[in-house]
Amino acid sequence: MNWAEAGFAVFGTHVLWTDLVGNIAALATVLLAMRKSMWTWPVQFTGAVLLFIASISAHITGNALKQALFAGLAIYGWWAWRRGTQGGKQLAIRPAAMGERLTLIGVMLLGTVVIALLFYATGLSWGASVPLPEGAFLVAADAYIFVGSAIATWAQGRALVDFWIIWVAVDLVGVPLAFSSGLVVSGAVYGVFLVLVLIGFAKWLREYRATGVGVAVAQ
Repeated sequence: MNWAEAGFAVFGTHVLWTDLVGNIAALATVLLAMRKSMWTWPVQFTGAVLLFIASISAHITGNALKQALFAGLAIYGWWAWRRGTQGGKQLAIRPAAMGERLTLIGVMLLGTVVIALLFYATGLSWGASVPLPEGAFLVAADAYIFVGSAIATWAQGRALVDFWIIWVAVDLVGVPLAFSSGLVVSGAVYGVFLVLVLIGFAKWLREYRATGVGVAVAQ
């Protein structure tokens, strides 16, 4: 067993260290995002790298690609938040405008279809090797999580309150898919995420309504 597959057994189930530590970093990312801390992004980058390794070890290529995208979006998010707070300015936290919401929904729907077809045609999703109709469902779920996660992270970088709701939609599919893939820690963490993102959404919305503009990013 190589280092990427190193782990320990819990009730007969092999838990990867990369999966465990990567998901701890992912949870920390959510907590830091609640505080609007700049540390959100380097911690997210670290977690994405570890979960990329865990996904490759579990042969879940779609999830690995998602983590690679997360790493890139973490760099963008750090740049966007840093730019938005230059000169002591406040980060403009706000709900998305109606046009932005329709665009996000449209991109999510269209993106899921396009990525699902790509995953199925190339075999990048593990579901592509599963007989129909279950295989098609798994590929679609994989694509949905990939696209939804990318949109949520991009919206987070834009400091849109709506990014929390997008995460809720992703988590509702991510929990059962992770467990069925054998990533027990990821499945459990998705469940915790579902609770945390609801808290985060309420917190950001409450602070936006209290200030009407935005609140400073914690250093």
